[in-house]
Amino acid sequence: MKVAFTFPGQGSQAVGMGKDLADAFASACAVFDEVDDALGEKLSAVMWEGPAETLTLTQNAQP
Repeated sequence: MKVAFTFPGQGSQAVGMGKDLADAFASACAVFDEVDDALGEKLSAVMWEGPAETLTLTQNAQP
């Protein structure tokens, strides 16, 4: 089975996105951790906890 992820673009973000994936798969959680480390901030916290106004800022939607 092949799996693909598609991303519709800026403006389609929702608080909580990606959380189920990170909770279900350690490898996905590791990717979120790697991104947080590379950015020097917890983008995953913004994605999972919001607020939506912060998540949809260009600097967060297109890091």
